[in-house]
Amino acid sequence: MKLLSVNLGRPQPVSYTDQSQGVTGIDKKPTDGPVRVIAPGPKGEGASGLVGDTVCDLRHHGGDDQAVYAYAREDLDDWERETGRSLTNGCFGENLTTDGLDLSGALIGERWRIGDEVVLEVTSGRIPCRTFQGHLGERGWVKRFTQKGATGAYLRVIEPGQVRAGDPIEVVHRPGHGVTVAMQFRAVTAERELLPSLLAAGEALDAETLAAARKYTARPKD
Repeated sequence: MKLLSVNLGRPQPVSYTDQSQGVTGIDKKPTDGPVRVIAPGPKGEGASGLVGDTVCDLRHHGGDDQAVYAYAREDLDDWERETGRSLTNGCFGENLTTDGLDLSGALIGERWRIGDEVVLEVTSGRIPCRTFQGHLGERGWVKRFTQKGATGAYLRVIEPGQVRAGDPIEVVHRPGHGVTVAMQFRAVTAERELLPSLLAAGEALDAETLAAARKYTARPKD
């Protein structure tokens, strides 16, 4: 398991975002040098966990629970076959393009050591949005991405440090609850009845999912 590329984005004006200034940093490009990874701060205030990367819409992206976004090269390859087009590392807006990791099967709270310093913790899958669809220019992309369920993984920073392309990735902790990224994604999209089951992951869940699971569980039963 290894890190194929570290991808950074810069603000670009586009027509397909409702961000107040009409810009997005979703089009990320691989960088050669080492990149520092930090905990950026609470959602709404903190942006990307990678120094030099840009998150433009702090309402929906960034913050500690979405500090880093990883996507598997294997899933990009699968989308290449399905769409008939080339998909470069970073084109899904991911900070880290991985090799050898099953991100859909990753457990919420699972921890990865990348290189010698950085430890990250899996928090959730990625919900597709209008900006993602506009960036790729694929018709019905939000529905297709949701149906496929290969969402990639958001991660929080447990131990900061530097990463670079080629770094080994080691899974250093796997919790015993069985709540995967794929399950979390289904629960917050098409299968809301799964929300109570997510509570087994506890505080490892991203704050928004945890609140939704608690609210659903506490609602009056018919």
